Amino acid sequence: MKSIPWWQQACRELTDRDPVIAALISAHRDDRLCGSGDAFQTLLNAIVGQQISVAAADSIWGRLKAAFPGLAPRSLAAAEQSSLRAVGLSTQKAGYIRGIAGAFAEGAIDPAAWDQMPDREVHQELTALRGVGPWTADMVLIFHLHRPDVLPLGDIGLVNAAARLYGWEQDRRAQRLREHAERWRPWRTVATWYIWRDLDAEPVVY
Repeated sequence: MKSIPWWQQACRELTDRDPVIAALISAHRDDRLCGSGDAFQTLLNAIVGQQISVAAADSIWGRLKAAFPGLAPRSLAAAEQSSLRAVGLSTQKAGYIRGIAGAFAEGAIDPAAWDQMPDREVHQELTALRGVGPWTADMVLIFHLHRPDVLPLGDIGLVNAAARLYGWEQDRRAQRLREHAERWRPWRTVATWYIWRDLDAEPVVY
């Protein structure tokens, strides 16, 4: 697991700035953001998790890994649509995964280049892939690249959890979060992760 050298600094600064986040950091002090360590698997996992519950996504992800050991791009690019549908993927997501796998297998996507690219450019490259929207690209920035200042406003669970924590009304929740999160810069990823952590019994990993 790749260490995150700035995590402790981010926690200290967020603790000073926001008592709500400070309480979450204290409650989950032994946990840290981590990912699979593999760009392709992170992206696949995020695709699987689009618009379904964490429990449903975990179940499908487990069946996908069992059906395609190693989750190699070439294997998934060559997979029959029916084989992907059999693990619980929708027809649409099965098509997305085959296309993305093909882009990785053919070298059209080079994750090694992302380390030298700003967030915006990585985001643009990812969202050019069919099936990859802003939320999915944000998951790659957070869980694979460990970029420190990502705020995934397309994550409804995050928006609703923030509204609950801060006592915001139903209207303009995403906008309220956007505005409130300015105090978290340049550590919006960390504040986001602790809000997610508070939602689930175990830390989410992509």
